Amino acid sequence: MQLSDTTPSNVALVGVGTVGAGVARLLTEQADRLARHAGRPLRLTRAVVRDVARPREVKLADGVLTDDLASVTGDESIRTVVQLVGGLEPARSIMLELLEAGKDVVTANKALLAEHGPELFDRARELGRSIAFEASVAGGIPIITNIAQCLSANEIQSLHGILNGTCNFILTEMEEQETDYATAVAEAQRLGYAEADPTLDVDGSDAAQKLAILAHLAFGARVAWHEIPREGVERIEPLDIHFAAELGYRIKLLAVAELMSEGLELYVSPQLVRRDAPLAEVHGAYNAVRVVGDAVGRVWFHGLGAGQMPTASAVVADLIDTVVGRSAITFRTLELWSQRPPRVSPRDHQQVESRYYFRFSVKDDSGVLAEIASVLGRFDVSIASVIQHETGEEGSDSVPIVLMTHKTTEGAAQRATAAIDQLDAVRSTSVRMRVAD
Repeated sequence: MQLSDTTPSNVALVGVGTVGAGVARLLTEQADRLARHAGRPLRLTRAVVRDVARPREVKLADGVLTDDLASVTGDESIRTVVQLVGGLEPARSIMLELLEAGKDVVTANKALLAEHGPELFDRARELGRSIAFEASVAGGIPIITNIAQCLSANEIQSLHGILNGTCNFILTEMEEQETDYATAVAEAQRLGYAEADPTLDVDGSDAAQKLAILAHLAFGARVAWHEIPREGVERIEPLDIHFAAELGYRIKLLAVAELMSEGLELYVSPQLVRRDAPLAEVHGAYNAVRVVGDAVGRVWFHGLGAGQMPTASAVVADLIDTVVGRSAITFRTLELWSQRPPRVSPRDHQQVESRYYFRFSVKDDSGVLAEIASVLGRFDVSIASVIQHETGEEGSDSVPIVLMTHKTTEGAAQRATAAIDQLDAVRSTSVRMRVAD
């Protein structure tokens, strides 16, 4: 295949951590393949890091590595920059500086877009520049492009996703290895799936940031990620994994966006998913997204949602699109995070309806189940089924009671469990999870 232009396109990297090293590897080791897709060679001219003396897993040509951002912003031959600095600052300032210098930017920083998307996208439009961000959600899964472009003939009706590979690995480990939460987290950290401080992953924040981006793309919603109701996996115990299996379910942390007549349902929470459902079959550090469109119906995306090379794959695809010019066209057309009013607003979370799984740890006494049922009835929560085994743990005077409810609202479920937790017979805070039927 003959290249359309043999003049190299100079590109730069800002941040050469795990993903940056993967991007550099693709640019240097697969140069011919990338040139065929881009129509011209892609030449890594600069790689900006904080510490040039730090050992790196990728070998770069002499003169490429630098700690001077001005060597990129001041070089007019560099038109496209891959910005892989994490967090909010200095990532935001660096992004603005690159845009002001006339650079098109590719990023994988979902926290930055979820927090500062309107400011950054408005400034890019004012300057005639583009921002590409496929790698910001679900790693190597091309979900951004598919929602924004390939499914553009549809009104998206719902989106259900496993968007955090760390949580999915932890839940898989708890089920398959029959281990507890703390042990599963330690294993995730040992394998590099979880940070030393895994809070943003396990409390649902990471998934909420990604959901905010997808909800904007799919529904035109404009919601701050920290306003999305979210629950994490920290309180899930081996008992819950066991009871879910007994009932025919697996527990998954789901990010949900569903268009209703009353508005957009948005939340992140652990849910019981039927074992024969595709989402229940997503194991380990994998991600998956199920999208339903009014024309196409149900579409399914599955793959590694994190890791060096899957994320680098998405970054380099964006880089090629930017060099070719496709990103600029898409960026102008979509008007993401623009001043246009949102097409839809979030629905009152208290009114979201679902079936529920409740687990109570109660005193091993007669009449306790009747007492709990009475409280549930007071809040119009109807019981569908009950599991109450004869004994709890050896030496304990408490036993678990598991209830599955008929459909009720989130508000009613919250109020009912809060009231039950105040009963003298209840030994610890209840566990409440939605059931994704």
